[in-house]
Amino acid sequence: MITLYGGPTPNARKIAIALLEMELEWQLEPVDILAGDQLTPEFLALNPNNKTPVIIDDEGPDGPGFTLWETGAILLYLSEKTGRFIPADPVARATCWQWLMFQVSGIGPMFGQQAHFTHYAKDRHEYAIARYTREAERLMMVLDKRLAEAEWLAGEEYSIADMATLPYLRRQLIDKAGQYPGVDRWGKAMLERPAVAEGMQVGVARAETIEGGLSGFTDEHREILWGDQQHKAR
Repeated sequence: MITLYGGPTPNARKIAIALLEMELEWQLEPVDILAGDQLTPEFLALNPNNKTPVIIDDEGPDGPGFTLWETGAILLYLSEKTGRFIPADPVARATCWQWLMFQVSGIGPMFGQQAHFTHYAKDRHEYAIARYTREAERLMMVLDKRLAEAEWLAGEEYSIADMATLPYLRRQLIDKAGQYPGVDRWGKAMLERPAVAEGMQVGVARAETIEGGLSGFTDEHREILWGDQQHKAR
């Protein structure tokens, strides 16, 4: 059994998709980041970086209780554990790693900053909004070019690189439909996969506040997510 600690965030959903695709036995342990669950001593013992997701594998390489955080590491671990969704061909395998790293180092941070300054920041900073909006658009262009020439990010095979990327494009696939045909084609194929559709529902009951950035979002939430509490919780 693998326990996934997380909630309605792109990072938790990418791991849920992988667990479902790989047909592993798993359960969700909800972490309410708006309530500060990630700052408790119990959670910090799992991940001192106070971020979700975290997994605990009862059948880990060194026995029960193997704990892992950082989504890129988790996805690589799961693919090696099952031997699935990472190409065997050396070139395709390295290409899979490349696009996985593109997501964790580029799409994730840049899209996150765009969402923060556009929806969550209490004060508007026009330079920051323009900066990260432009960078998000550039990254979409890079993705679109790749997906115009390849069926999946790693090439001919669906892989963990695709699983990592789709959750971050949830809004873009709706708001920018028609602007990026390669991404549109790929996104449709992704969402037609039952495991992807199910994984994208993780934490949906709390999704409006976290993903919308408007309804119910308060100064208390800002303090928990980005304020002094993070530095005190050690």
